[in-house]
Amino acid sequence: MTRNALIIAGLVVVYLASYRVTQIDFVKLISEAPKAQTIVRAFLTPDLFVRDFETTTIRVPFPIPCGSAPEADIVSSGPRLVPSVKCAAEKDKFTLEGFSLAPNADIVVRWHFPDDRVLTAARTQTDDKGHFSVAVDAKPIAKSINGVPSQLEVDTNTAVGGWKASQSLKDVMQEIFVTIFMALLSTSAATIIAAPLSFLAASNITKRGVFGAAVYYVTRSFFNLIRSYDPLVMATVFGFWLGFGTFPGVLALTVVTIASLGKLFSEAVENIDTGPIEALTATGSNRLQTVIYSVIPQIVPDFVSYIIYHWDINVRISTIIGFVGGGGIGFYLSQRINGFEYNKAGTAIWAIVIVVWAMDFLSAEVRKRLT
Repeated sequence: MTRNALIIAGLVVVYLASYRVTQIDFVKLISEAPKAQTIVRAFLTPDLFVRDFETTTIRVPFPIPCGSAPEADIVSSGPRLVPSVKCAAEKDKFTLEGFSLAPNADIVVRWHFPDDRVLTAARTQTDDKGHFSVAVDAKPIAKSINGVPSQLEVDTNTAVGGWKASQSLKDVMQEIFVTIFMALLSTSAATIIAAPLSFLAASNITKRGVFGAAVYYVTRSFFNLIRSYDPLVMATVFGFWLGFGTFPGVLALTVVTIASLGKLFSEAVENIDTGPIEALTATGSNRLQTVIYSVIPQIVPDFVSYIIYHWDINVRISTIIGFVGGGGIGFYLSQRINGFEYNKAGTAIWAIVIVVWAMDFLSAEVRKRLT
């Protein structure tokens, strides 16, 4: 009873220390929720399709003071600006309305002076019908010069043509294929190296005699040593060595995959049925013949399954190592996040989700058919 109480007390102390060391702050988690909502909303609305827009500037002359220049003839249809008065004295206030403009658009109202200088007068937004109304000051700086009035102007964007793939979507498609090919090359290269090494790390094949035991332990130690390094660490090392890009990323994935596949392959070799081996040995077959005719036929399904599964894993890992300059979609994603371009980052995230889902489905189907 006392022992159990001490164990529980020890666990409580450990978890309390963990809570303090990790600086968990649930209050901040709640208080910063609006910021998270903005980011999540941007991720859920990826930049996929765009339309070309033609920018048109709409102007209306506005004499200051009255009588200093001709007044504007206000049109009654189409995109237009309509001031509440056709002229005003200096420092007077009036209302400017816009009609038939782009709906739900940000609008910048500017003074365009006779000497071509420009000054922002107000900022507003159109409603769903393309209308806005804003109060404007008749600034003394905007008074008429030599009978030429200043003009109030806004830019309007009119959609031209249909929807098309955004530049972000094009970039993401290119980088996601780079990521897939990075994973493919690294997995293939690692398989070529790990497959023969796995036989050296299989106790039922190599661990015979002093020399065989030495080879077995050296190979196993090599696999364990390489597996202890995270792909991010390897990508950083190769990045400082060769410069950041896809090639260091492929090398980092290859090295880590050699160790991982080597361990999986060796365990598959150790779990084979020993019956065929004993039968071939009894007939006088040598070690190489035994491996070719009794071991390889048994391990091929497992090897293929592990290779496809690791390709799936490497697609996800290559996304992560992109954050340290390993190339591919991960590097693109890190750039967009660092630039606060969350909609474009959302495009990359959704592409990663789709590819990972497809790779997982493919690897599961292949493993199902091989087992």
